[in-house]
Amino acid sequence: MLIGITGSFGAGKGSASDYLVKKKNFIHLSARSLITEEVIKRGLPVNRDSMAIVANDLRKQGGPSYIFEKLVEKAESLGGNVVVESIRAVAEADYIKSRGGLVLGIDAEPEIRYSRIVERASETDNVTFDEWRRQEVNESDTTDPTKQNIFGALQQSDYIILNTTTIEALEAEIDKFLEMKHD
Repeated sequence: MLIGITGSFGAGKGSASDYLVKKKNFIHLSARSLITEEVIKRGLPVNRDSMAIVANDLRKQGGPSYIFEKLVEKAESLGGNVVVESIRAVAEADYIKSRGGLVLGIDAEPEIRYSRIVERASETDNVTFDEWRRQEVNESDTTDPTKQNIFGALQQSDYIILNTTTIEALEAEIDKFLEMKHD
């Protein structure tokens, strides 16, 4: 099984991926890791803006689904169940589906999501609420298929989980999604 995870900032994509890896024996592949390596190669600071610029450039050079073509190629070589995190463009969601994969969307209200990103304190999340919302809007370009469109990708989901309460509730929803997709 191939699952691509998409969703808004701080919605719980990483938690969903962790659950699939730890409890369901999926192999995890990360677009963030692939993009971070490229950011470092280019000598740019590792932050959300650099990652968006580099990801958009990779898509511009290699095509709208380039990042996920590389990740799915790796997934297919590994075999077994694979979760690929995080789809940021409509073409990436479409590519996962064209390869027989499923797209799982994770979302929540902005205030809940922002409190989560403050709590996780990664290098790309050290921003004010207003800056965070600006970044989210900037990563939602609906006019250029080579640019990120996180909300467009979310709309491509085969199943969307509203992750507004506990980690246990998120995990129960993931189980429900897996059961539906195995029927």
